[in-house]
Amino acid sequence: MHVGLPIAVAGSYAELAAAHAFEERIGNSTVFHEPVGVVGAITPWNYPLHQIVAKVAPALAAGCTVVLKPAEDTPLTARLFAEAVHEAGLPAGVFNLVTGLGPVAGQALAAHEGVDLVSFTGSTAVGRQIGATAGAAVKRVALELGGKSANVILPSADLAKAVAVGIANVMNNAGQTCSAWTRMLVHTDRYEEAVELAKAAVAKYPAGDRVGPLVSAKQRERVRGYIEKGVEEGARLVAGGPEAPLEQGYYVAPTVFADVTHEMAIAQEEIFGPVVSLIRYEDEDDALRIANGTVYGLAGAVWAGDEAEAVAFARRMDTGQVDINGGRFNPLAPFGGYKQSGVGRELGPHGLTEYLQTKSLQF
Repeated sequence: MHVGLPIAVAGSYAELAAAHAFEERIGNSTVFHEPVGVVGAITPWNYPLHQIVAKVAPALAAGCTVVLKPAEDTPLTARLFAEAVHEAGLPAGVFNLVTGLGPVAGQALAAHEGVDLVSFTGSTAVGRQIGATAGAAVKRVALELGGKSANVILPSADLAKAVAVGIANVMNNAGQTCSAWTRMLVHTDRYEEAVELAKAAVAKYPAGDRVGPLVSAKQRERVRGYIEKGVEEGARLVAGGPEAPLEQGYYVAPTVFADVTHEMAIAQEEIFGPVVSLIRYEDEDDALRIANGTVYGLAGAVWAGDEAEAVAFARRMDTGQVDINGGRFNPLAPFGGYKQSGVGRELGPHGLTEYLQTKSLQF
């Protein structure tokens, strides 16, 4: 995921650059798809190489130049990438690296009059600031922001598989994934069974073995604070908890909450750690209300015995990506969100068009 996926994405844009129709005829017009210009790319720390490639590769394929500002937590990955770009023989000035703090270097890049488009991945709070800065200059933005994705398990689903895959999804990368299915929605008739399955599943992910540390002490304390908040609000702690699982390292115990209600902070706010909330629903309309009932809409999952049933539910979800019965990640499919999860799309041909603008010539 941290190496193989970026290589695959870079390769996909090499192919798209050769195959994309940068010119088309519409009636008596010729429409050209031209590079937007200089791209300011601001990337996060959780998938440091993938997030860089997901912006730089399509920008270069579109014919743009790039100024990259990586997260201050993970600057060395970006430096290695810059060395690779240099070795690949890109002309000087096509790709540029600037390191620094987000509020300083990131904001300066977003505000710079020489930048034509700002592509930012990170928290919704910072995304608002970037969007406001870019909007004041009437420059284009692409924002891939937070998520609170719902894993909806319909009554006809294979419950054991849905729960096991759902737990694995959140434990991946120690829960530091914007699209993680952190809310598991289960019908009331099978809820307690799901709780026991989740408890057994998370036991297979011990901290320090299958679940790594969080990125920093600050992030660890943030996640532990949410776990404490969940206990205070009355959620039932099924596994894990706020106590440090290991003496050394920024580890958080993989945690499962039951009896989570829709209004709780752990059901509404992005935690960005290995924490899963099990939420009970009464019927499909109730499940849909809960699934759509956050400010986010980045990803999600639906499980059902019949694929058509799952698809019908997924079509009603206010979210940018939905995995049906454990569908595999597709690096060519558009990735991005509804609502406060962002503006624009990354990956595949949709990601390429973010870095293009159109010009029509009439004959």
